[in-house]
Amino acid sequence: MKEWFKTGTPWIWINAGAVSIALVAVFGLLFLIIVRGMSHFWPANIEAFYYQNAQNSLTVIAEVIDSETVPADTVHGIDVKEGNVTRYLVKTGNRDILGSDFRWLYDIDLVKQDQPEEIMALERIEWGNFYGYLNAVYEKEKLVSNADTLWSEFNSRLQRTINLREQILDLEQGEIGSINYKLERLRLKQKRLQLDNELSNVALKEIEQLRANLKQKYAVLVKQTQVLYQDINRDSIRATIMDGKEVTIPLEKIVKVWQPNKLSVIEKTGFYIHSLWSFITEDPREANTEGGIFPAIFGTVMMVILMAILVTPFGVIAAVYLREYAKQGIVIRIIRIAVNNLAGVPSIVYGVFGLGFFVYFLGGHIDDLFYPEAQPAPTFGTPGLLWSSLTLALLTLPVVIVATEEGLSRIPISLREGSLGLGATKIETLWRIVLPMASPAIMTGLILAVARAAGEVAPLMLVGVVKLAPSLPLDGNFPFLHLDRKFMHLGFHIYDVGFQSPNVEAARPIVYATSFLLVVVIVGLNLTAINLRNRLREKYRALDN
Repeated sequence: MKEWFKTGTPWIWINAGAVSIALVAVFGLLFLIIVRGMSHFWPANIEAFYYQNAQNSLTVIAEVIDSETVPADTVHGIDVKEGNVTRYLVKTGNRDILGSDFRWLYDIDLVKQDQPEEIMALERIEWGNFYGYLNAVYEKEKLVSNADTLWSEFNSRLQRTINLREQILDLEQGEIGSINYKLERLRLKQKRLQLDNELSNVALKEIEQLRANLKQKYAVLVKQTQVLYQDINRDSIRATIMDGKEVTIPLEKIVKVWQPNKLSVIEKTGFYIHSLWSFITEDPREANTEGGIFPAIFGTVMMVILMAILVTPFGVIAAVYLREYAKQGIVIRIIRIAVNNLAGVPSIVYGVFGLGFFVYFLGGHIDDLFYPEAQPAPTFGTPGLLWSSLTLALLTLPVVIVATEEGLSRIPISLREGSLGLGATKIETLWRIVLPMASPAIMTGLILAVARAAGEVAPLMLVGVVKLAPSLPLDGNFPFLHLDRKFMHLGFHIYDVGFQSPNVEAARPIVYATSFLLVVVIVGLNLTAINLRNRLREKYRALDN
């Protein structure tokens, strides 16, 4: 046994076991997130529960979320006190009518449970899902359907409504939004000329002419929008809910319709893919518990890219100075200790620093110097994309410095001496020999920085992330990339939906799905950097040898 330990084999097995446990934990967590999050988009069947007792009868239409068996004596409000009862967590939808999406049902007095094919499910812009039976389709209070044409009329008119909704959205967020932006820029330009005492009659006349042209275009677009709103409000349906009450639902409020109990496996698979794609590409609704998360994905990726652009040159320059130019001594050793210690500072401290220095001090002075016409409304003196990227660049700077220094230290001194001996200057040697060979190490630092920055939430809450951003930081209005705008982030979206949502049960699958997408975004960014690092490593392998 003593000789066996001396060979080092036990330590190899212990390390292998530790790595295996870590891999099982990681993949187990990912599997849990995938199952809990991605299953949310599968169109589950809708059940009809029929209850009957001595007093009355009741029918409940709902989607079964979970079920469990509990002792009868632990359930309040029932007469049974012995044995076990089965209870179901169900999603009844119809929140505007019932007041809540979810409830618990028990199998006491349950007469029958089945899955009627006629039940339909509606995804609505407001109030969540609707479950019920379709009765009729109306056009301006005029019945336009019968038993044979009920669903064909509904589907064709719903598609028309969806097309009109997209046209309205394009007008409001596209052309009308662009005109409003240009009008605001003209207002700020006029005020700036007034502050500088340069507002001549010619300049004022030119501004007024531009403003009049924009307002004329705006009036035309508003009329088009009003016509579209009249058209989109034309049709409606009437449906029966589980208590027998008939309700009217405007088609303008409906996003999509399906009959899950009629769908085949192939049809459900297509529905699943479409729902998942909508979740990735659409904007959120209903306090972020409905709709998609595209603004959060876009904001996360944009922030990480800006952070990488900012942190890489500063980190590389600092590492080059410390390794290649600075005189090694106690001062440089203290600086290195400080850099290493900065990597362990809590991220919220960076957020407080970013709010105080970047936002209030630097942003406030930028507003005073370059945007006085917008005062007292801040331009850069408020949290935004630029300050969030800078804060995370500062947070990840020590990682890039340390990784770059390690790469520089591994380059043989003979290569430097050979380059200098052939007549190259020190800067030429650094630019053409040293930095290219150290580029894989630089990319390693960048990979570690991206992995940490993409998942940070605490500092971003102070320097630019919001619950819901009205517009993306990137659009078609000059200067196209708006660094002063606030943005959404996947990490903060998880926190907001998971801990601030008033509808906990509806929010839970969204938390899992968003968490999985955050992991996918981080892995995608890291794989891109790893692929680039491997290419650089292969390119300079000959020099290294």
